[in-house]
Amino acid sequence: MGSSSGQSGAVHVVGAGLAGLSTAVSLAAGGRQVTIYEAAAQAGGRCRSYEDARLGCRIDNGNHLLLSGNTATRRYLNATGAGNALIGPARACFPFLDVRTGRRWSFRPGAGIIPWWIFDKRRRVPDAPAWRYLSALRFIFAGPGSTVRDTVGNSGVLFERLWEPLAVAALNTSADTGAARLLWPVLRETFARGEAGCRPLVARDGLSEAFVEPALRMLRGHGADIRFKNRLQAIEYRKGRARELRFGAETAALGEGDSVVLAVPPAAAAALVPGLTVPEQSNPIVNVHFLLSRPAGLAPELPFIGLIGGTAQWLFVRGHIASVTVSAGSDLVHETAEVLAERTWHDVATALELDPKVLPGYRVVKEKRATIAQTPSQVRRRPATACGYRNLFLAGDWIDTGLPATIESAIRSGENAARNVCAGGPLKA
Repeated sequence: MGSSSGQSGAVHVVGAGLAGLSTAVSLAAGGRQVTIYEAAAQAGGRCRSYEDARLGCRIDNGNHLLLSGNTATRRYLNATGAGNALIGPARACFPFLDVRTGRRWSFRPGAGIIPWWIFDKRRRVPDAPAWRYLSALRFIFAGPGSTVRDTVGNSGVLFERLWEPLAVAALNTSADTGAARLLWPVLRETFARGEAGCRPLVARDGLSEAFVEPALRMLRGHGADIRFKNRLQAIEYRKGRARELRFGAETAALGEGDSVVLAVPPAAAAALVPGLTVPEQSNPIVNVHFLLSRPAGLAPELPFIGLIGGTAQWLFVRGHIASVTVSAGSDLVHETAEVLAERTWHDVATALELDPKVLPGYRVVKEKRATIAQTPSQVRRRPATACGYRNLFLAGDWIDTGLPATIESAIRSGENAARNVCAGGPLKA
């Protein structure tokens, strides 16, 4: 990030999830002095890997499918030296399976901005006429109160096999209640660009290996001070500025040129910033990891498959680990691990042609507040990066980036926060 005529003091980044790391990486690359405070003992937040004692191997705490059109994510990875950490096919291809019937197909958008590929039956969703794809244009005009179902209806195979899976994956909210206007930026930046913008990408070795560890190395190499097990308890404000950060027995005084970026969950931000409006509702994501006796039979360049009609929506494979994701899983998050494993193993066994009666070792990971509930009413509560104090800014996938609460949104929010730090902000009266 280039220099500016704005502030040039130290920057205190609170939170070492992806939004906080993105903020710090952007600032450190521009030569700013950065201190990062993280309440947990490790960085990454909801996007990290760890050694699981039960399975005896390293797993991700969740599964994430990215797209080649996620430009902020690519900038972040390049800045941290992890530009090759994501893998995917040379061509855009999304394999699917209907677990009820066993039918398999691939959704394969073509090159070029004009989507001539929809006239090729081999590329589009089966049994969905080409003219049905024009319903995508309705997202451009979706109002602030419109849901996905309101916008494209719920009849036909295109809804079941494309719009509903896309809504649940991008919004972690059902198509019945998900905010339709958040899907157009996704379509515009990825699928509307043709194949170049919508190639699927996954972490080659793990989430921490891609998003966390390279960032920490880069930051330490730039002299950043990273402090774990430091929970911010209060901020003292005077004359429209944050003046002091209180971490229990320790405090950090802020000089005239110093800035703060809060990259914390919405409830934590609301407790620290007077009068801040934030989304109040959240949705869970359930992930189940299975330890297979042998590597699964998915192609290395396509180590995932979308699931229709089952409990899970996506299956990811890395070596001996098969992982399923259940987004918008409010009706399942309170089930026992055993019940969740048995229900999702049926999906895995069907997809990988394994014995559904032989349940392997498993680990269930529940993120009860994985994302904000991206309904029209909650989306309206997303705050801007600048929150009214001259030296205090917000970052997080829940900030109003114009995108759904995804990895791309988290990283972009960090870039926006860093940009605001360098430019200064409006003084609160």
